[in-house]
Amino acid sequence: MEKPTYKDLLDAGVHFGHLKRKWNPKMAPNIFMERKGIHIIDLNRTLDSLERAGNAARQMAKSGKKIMFVATKKQAREIVANAAREVGMPFVTDRWLGGMMTNFSTIRRSIKKMNNIDRMFQDGTLDNVTKKERLTLTRERNKLERVLGGIANLNRLPSAVFIVDIHHEHIAVAESHKLGLKTFGMVDTNSDPSQVDYAIPANDDASKSIAIITNYMAECIRQGLKDRESVKSEKEATAKG
Repeated sequence: MEKPTYKDLLDAGVHFGHLKRKWNPKMAPNIFMERKGIHIIDLNRTLDSLERAGNAARQMAKSGKKIMFVATKKQAREIVANAAREVGMPFVTDRWLGGMMTNFSTIRRSIKKMNNIDRMFQDGTLDNVTKKERLTLTRERNKLERVLGGIANLNRLPSAVFIVDIHHEHIAVAESHKLGLKTFGMVDTNSDPSQVDYAIPANDDASKSIAIITNYMAECIRQGLKDRESVKSEKEATAKG
């Protein structure tokens, strides 16, 4: 599993931080220098953090735990949703509803409602309703799908969250803390890295930077799932033998 190189990160612009005046002093150890009023992130720190975070995510996936991907910024949505889908992990990319995890039972009810509308469309229950009622239900379903589609198969809370821009997603960070979930996050120079268990210092605004970090994390999860399958196969073989 190839970890991105220093040059890969450089090419993706992972090193570009925020304006100096917007910085969070707790990010000082991860800042290499200041250039033209902009903080430059120390990519050696990024590489080390990425390895730590990747190993932890791999272990979690190997033990069957779910990691929820969270990114509601426009430039991150598609990248994150695709990466999460590829490895079968839940994701939130439209907006974070307050209580999405702390009030999970309410969210489950909304998911159930979405699934019920789907069923009604499929089994002919709605054949006799008016066009207007049908349209209203379709709209409601689409709205629910947009916000909850990425967590529709989540029957219980995830064990961890991977967040792009912990400053922007502060509600998700706060809810994760409250529930004692492990937190992974892309942390830019305007954020407090101590807010997450696995802080990855990186530019969280540019799509190339978001993609290289998110895809690496997804790759580590994929590897963990593969490890899980091998262990399972070995156990089955031993049982048969």
